[in-house]
Amino acid sequence: MAGLNIQRNDTVQVITGSDRDKKGRVLRVFPDEGRILVEHVRVIKKHLKQNPQRRIQGGIAEQEAPIPVSNVMLVCPSCNQPTRVGYKFEGDVKVRICKKCGATIAAKKK
Repeated sequence: MAGLNIQRNDTVQVITGSDRDKKGRVLRVFPDEGRILVEHVRVIKKHLKQNPQRRIQGGIAEQEAPIPVSNVMLVCPSCNQPTRVGYKFEGDVKVRICKKCGATIAAKKK
């Protein structure tokens, strides 16, 4: 799969599915699978077995599950709207830009 235009700690909005219109921060990116983990989005229940050696209390825990990156859009920090992402070079650094307002989002890390 091609590189993703969404990075860790970006704010995204879900555009389709049962969690539509929810906004959240990206916790983790799985580029090989084309999925991302978003805070407070697609919360599932996981059954945990008690393990006293690791100090794990048994029961039912809630946690986020990965969602496809095609189901979210990046939220521009300046115009606060979900937007598509473009790229341009400032000198020799490649930066992400908002397609709606043209503002620089953040420098792309190598």
